[in-house]
Amino acid sequence: MIADKQPGFDTQLAYRSQQLFKEIVNDIDYNIEYTQKGSIYLIESEQEWEVAENYVKQQVADGFPMRMMDRKEIHDDEPHIADDIIGGVEIECDAACDPMAMAYGLALAAQKNGAEILTFHAVKDIKLDEKGAVKSVVTDQGEILTKAVVNCAGVWAPHVGKMVGIDIPILPRQGQILVAESTIPVGKRKIVEFGYMMAKFGSSDYKRNVSPEIEKYGIAMVFEPTSHNNFLIGSSRAMVGYDTRVSIEIMRGLAERAIRFFPIMKNINVIRAYAGLRPYCPDHFPIVSPVEEVPGFYIAAGHEGDGIGLGPVTGKLISQMITGEETELPVERMSFARFKKN
Repeated sequence: MIADKQPGFDTQLAYRSQQLFKEIVNDIDYNIEYTQKGSIYLIESEQEWEVAENYVKQQVADGFPMRMMDRKEIHDDEPHIADDIIGGVEIECDAACDPMAMAYGLALAAQKNGAEILTFHAVKDIKLDEKGAVKSVVTDQGEILTKAVVNCAGVWAPHVGKMVGIDIPILPRQGQILVAESTIPVGKRKIVEFGYMMAKFGSSDYKRNVSPEIEKYGIAMVFEPTSHNNFLIGSSRAMVGYDTRVSIEIMRGLAERAIRFFPIMKNINVIRAYAGLRPYCPDHFPIVSPVEEVPGFYIAAGHEGDGIGLGPVTGKLISQMITGEETELPVERMSFARFKKN
């Protein structure tokens, strides 16, 4: 989705990935439950309206399909939202898919095109030749000769980086999700509070009127319906290392924020919660890049919560780098070299 992207290259990258999703849907023989219903930001206050209006003006000037929605429009579109919501932002091009189905569908398509997929092979080491270039990958089931390795290990990318002697500045940033029971349609598409942008990027220019607990855990309401009439509620952001245990305090915060925007949710049961780890880069851009110091070693990680959305464009760019083609987008902002110490 481009709804949670900053104007400029961030949005451009996401928009190109959206276009590639459509190609994937046509190219693979597997249902990834792709839908393009758009998404909505909810605006709570006049101050937020001003920030959102400026955001939309920038995005529209760059050619992206967004528009402001007034109070009547937003309540006609989503009748279950809280009465005091004053407006919204509609992002027409945003889409969704089942990420598990996407991964499986891409794997099947790759195999049909000759790829060999080795599961349950733990990578133990990466060997370099006398010139410091990639030579092979050592697994617990044997050695694989190769001249190219793509480190797409997410939050574990730094561990793989150490195998070739480099430090990758990616940290695990935990996020928690609530899953509701199958129920009535609460909302038609993905709905996000505009304050999500501030929580994601740590903006100091705007502060939401939220409790200290909400602020502490970086909680912002994200609602997403599923094809099975459940819905998901997020999101939170916490630096707790590799801990994937759920926290009752965060669960309460997620529920509190969700009910603030959708009062009807107080009568709907939550059936489970789970936590995952986002690969966080300090400047909020992923690393999609060769590593100059280690020829043949590439990094495709650090996407934080955008790994699925930016998956297609990341794969396209990495394949162009490996084959020596000109990349279809400028990639300097995602270069590993940007972290070099002067």
